[in-house]
Amino acid sequence: MLLKSYRKEIFRPECNPAFTSVHCYAHLDQDVGDVIPYLNAELGGFQCTEEPPSVTFQIRGRLISVHPRKIAVNSLKDEEEAEKIVNWMKNQINEIWERRAEIQPSFAPAPRPQVFEILKLLPKTNCGKCNLPTCMVFAVQMAEGVKGVEDCPPLEGENAEKLKTYMGKFNLDW
Repeated sequence: MLLKSYRKEIFRPECNPAFTSVHCYAHLDQDVGDVIPYLNAELGGFQCTEEPPSVTFQIRGRLISVHPRKIAVNSLKDEEEAEKIVNWMKNQINEIWERRAEIQPSFAPAPRPQVFEILKLLPKTNCGKCNLPTCMVFAVQMAEGVKGVEDCPPLEGENAEKLKTYMGKFNLDW
């Protein structure tokens, strides 16, 4: 087991303390720098750097960054959600570290969903049933991980399945 323990710090962004969302730093008691290229290879990092080592994932509209001694997560509802996500990442770190001999480490970023590929499969009615003004805005939010296939009520049948398959290449879940 690489990561055994951490200490959470929950805070509101200094730039706007009135925000309802919170951020979390998990200060790691062990150095996990060696697992970063393996995490990137397995989980498809949004951004990854070799020096200093870090990987950032974009999941459901949140950014989760892993550094050798810290995990940072933004836009959280509360401390309970922070605990859920940090525990998920801790489990991923330990599982991937255990399987590292089977993984080709990489610092290259993973492919990202393309807005126009998503838009091609949406109904393009601009109906607003998703609470967004247009299907284009929906496609952008879906590419960023904020919206999912299930958030478009009129999307069904073959296009829904194609979009699930397409997005399945990019999505992570905790």
